[in-house]
Amino acid sequence: MYPTRMLRMQASRPFFYPAPKESQSAHTISQRIRTLKKIPPELIPLGMVLCVAVGAAIYSGGKKLLTDKTLRLSRTKPEDRVH
Repeated sequence: MYPTRMLRMQASRPFFYPAPKESQSAHTISQRIRTLKKIPPELIPLGMVLCVAVGAAIYSGGKKLLTDKTLRLSRTKPEDRVH
């Protein structure tokens, strides 16, 4: 008997066969909207806060890129350098 057993990497049983197709898989927009009812109600406020945070980040980043004149958006050309 060996003190340690050799470990083999093998797929578990569920991964041997593809997942069965659902009979009610969402194909149209109305069917996709119906799947939103499966979302737990506790996660809806979290999703709203996340959307506001991502929107604020996009707005803030866009405003910074468009209004900051000291922000360098491209390389300095050799003829523009001050020695």
